[in-house]
Amino acid sequence: MRSLPLEGRRLWLAGIGGAGMSGYALLAHAWGAEVRGWDRVQTPYLEHLPEDVAVEISPDPSAPPDGWEPFVSTAFAGRVDGRSRSELLAELVALRDTIVVAGAHGKTTTTAMIAFALSELGRDPAFLIGGDVPQLGGNAGAGEGWLVVEGDESDRTVEALRPQVAVLTNVDLDHHSTFASLAEVAALFEGWLAEAPRVVRGAELAPYEGELAVTGEHNRRNAAVALAALEAVGVARLDAERAIASFRGVARRLERRGEPNGVEVFDDYGHHPAEVAAALGALREDGRRVLVLFQPHLYTRTRHLAREFAVALSAADAVAVTDVYPAREEPIEGVTGKLVVDALAEVRPGMAVAWTPLVEDGVRYLAARARPGDRLLTLGAGDVDRAPSLLLEAFD
Repeated sequence: MRSLPLEGRRLWLAGIGGAGMSGYALLAHAWGAEVRGWDRVQTPYLEHLPEDVAVEISPDPSAPPDGWEPFVSTAFAGRVDGRSRSELLAELVALRDTIVVAGAHGKTTTTAMIAFALSELGRDPAFLIGGDVPQLGGNAGAGEGWLVVEGDESDRTVEALRPQVAVLTNVDLDHHSTFASLAEVAALFEGWLAEAPRVVRGAELAPYEGELAVTGEHNRRNAAVALAALEAVGVARLDAERAIASFRGVARRLERRGEPNGVEVFDDYGHHPAEVAAALGALREDGRRVLVLFQPHLYTRTRHLAREFAVALSAADAVAVTDVYPAREEPIEGVTGKLVVDALAEVRPGMAVAWTPLVEDGVRYLAARARPGDRLLTLGAGDVDRAPSLLLEAFD
């Protein structure tokens, strides 16, 4: 066993129930720190934490205990005093030989593929992933091998990370409240890659053509990047291919939730036009009808990309659009999900499209139009994740 590099530290995490912070909590605890935290709501990620990690669930946090170091997730930056979550992640990355996967799209799945393959091949990885990976038992693990981390550019966190292997899936403008242009995003990534001893660029790789258990052109590209990263840390190509072939995906990444009355229900985290197009393309590969419930995420993103969302959604057979999920943002006057509906009506006149502000309204709209053989897809990074269960109930 390795030494416990964080022994003697006391860490208090605001936003501990999130996909990122919960993983940091698990890893920091495994590496010797005492860990406590606060969040507004109970989340599934908290179920993976050890019993001695005390979590306060309340509308507002109490002050951190005396002598404890506070770290704050992006969602609560400016509302709770403490160091940024990027500083904690940078500390964790510095403690182990690390692969960091960054990029606008595909980084969660690519990170999960790498960690899963290392685990299957007996390499016992540690990992921090921004989503639940059923085959790995959650979003984080504290193995003794390489640390595999999903890096995030949304708040420039990735700039602080110094891995041995830097992986870039692709470059796109997704976070309009952080970056003024695509060129600014590209410059951030180029500066980060320049600091790494070994680099994998997804743009230089052709899609992987072997048999995968996950579908879609985007997953063939994710697999190509994952395989290149595995080769960079000494995994033989054939061994890596064999391991990745049995990878079954990440929760909320084209996750199949059921098939009531012959209608397949899928759920996906896609919240950028490129991700929407990828999910729809994968489900339409065999020509079946696809009906979509889409929840826009963030007012800034919706304002800038309403037409691009409409173009991506126009590949569906029917679409219901809810109001914007605000997450960390304040409302912007005139910006609602109806911007996407209006743009869709222009892009594809006569299409079956509805403005359904509430998730429940969208569920009813699509359930009434679905027929055996159809696929229903719920899309978005907000609370639209409750829609699949509502759809399954609607067909009972």
